[in-house]
Amino acid sequence: MNEGDIRRKALLDLLKSGDGPVSGSTLSGKLGVSRQVIVQDIALLRAANKEIFATPKGYILYTQGPAKKYRRTYMVNHTYEQMVDELSIIVENGGRVLNVIVAHDVYGQIQADLILESRQDVMDFYERMNSSKAGPLCRISDGVHLHTVEASSERILDNIERDLKERGYLMTQ
Repeated sequence: MNEGDIRRKALLDLLKSGDGPVSGSTLSGKLGVSRQVIVQDIALLRAANKEIFATPKGYILYTQGPAKKYRRTYMVNHTYEQMVDELSIIVENGGRVLNVIVAHDVYGQIQADLILESRQDVMDFYERMNSSKAGPLCRISDGVHLHTVEASSERILDNIERDLKERGYLMTQ
């Protein structure tokens, strides 16, 4: 194993042992390299099929537990003011919002990892959004976007779909 392979294995070990997202600064400090090296190592690990999500709070390694997880992608449309309601519907039904995806005229599909699984995660995300100049990705697509949602059963995903449809957020694909 070369030095890079050893560092990437250590990086994976740090992500596996963490109980939540680990910031790039923390990883670079623990591994004695720059944040840019961490970004490059994450890209190489993703290319090797490691499911590493980059959340606003840091990197997290996706590991499926023994229970089977189900995933569904929902196409939704809503205003900025309705964002908390839409995300809350998902997490309060037992779903985990993995990402947001928008279509851009020039760049094509743009995806950002979210990893929201509680009402507190939704509120923290909304507060970060309000304090940022950037704004949500759905603004570049007139409110239309996709979320990949994970849950422990199809029934939970069906309930989420029902509630999103009931509120008028769900679009037919």
